[in-house]
Amino acid sequence: MSLDGYIDDTIPERLYLSNDRDFDGVDQLRAESDAILIGAETVRRDDPRLWLRSRERRDSRVAEGKPANLLKVTVTRSGNISPDARMFHHHVEAGRPIVYTTADGAAKIGESLDGVADVLEIGGEDFWGALLDDLEKRGVRQLIVEGGTQIHTAFLEAGLADELRYAVAPLLIGQGVAPRFVNPAEFPGGSRRRLEFVDCTALDDVVVLRYRPKNTSEIPPGD
Repeated sequence: MSLDGYIDDTIPERLYLSNDRDFDGVDQLRAESDAILIGAETVRRDDPRLWLRSRERRDSRVAEGKPANLLKVTVTRSGNISPDARMFHHHVEAGRPIVYTTADGAAKIGESLDGVADVLEIGGEDFWGALLDDLEKRGVRQLIVEGGTQIHTAFLEAGLADELRYAVAPLLIGQGVAPRFVNPAEFPGGSRRRLEFVDCTALDDVVVLRYRPKNTSEIPPGD
């Protein structure tokens, strides 16, 4: 994210906030994970392939008996997702990508994703818990969540994130309607909760910060 908390700007072309060293670190995290999840808005805005860039890491996964690339997952409540999205057609060694959606979303998707993705409708109030339970049944033990704003907000608001990794870029975006890291929400503990600091790493002009949201303490009262 930028210094002022944004993860993108309003210009149509994709904004690359990070740098090569940080991208390599993210690639390593992907290699260590079983699945990768992004929201449908990120699919529409960035159209990523969600693959491992490093051939060595892909080969290493295969040598361990794993697919060369991760299982790809996206979430759409509206059902507004194109069957032409690149994540459905590139590097799908782990099987067809999964699209989790609501009843309304499933109705809109209809048969449009047949052959390129598995569409799973989730009902009930605990949407995210049901999603994670289903992924666990599929053998997913480590899930990397890469956004965007609504997804970040949902996972943190529900207290589901084990680790939070910020890559802070030396940019000021300042566009009020640009997407931020999270939306306003009722996060567990509110403003009186401090997340556990893990470490920070300087990668040229980007600083990576890591926190554990589930390990927290309250702010001590002031004098």
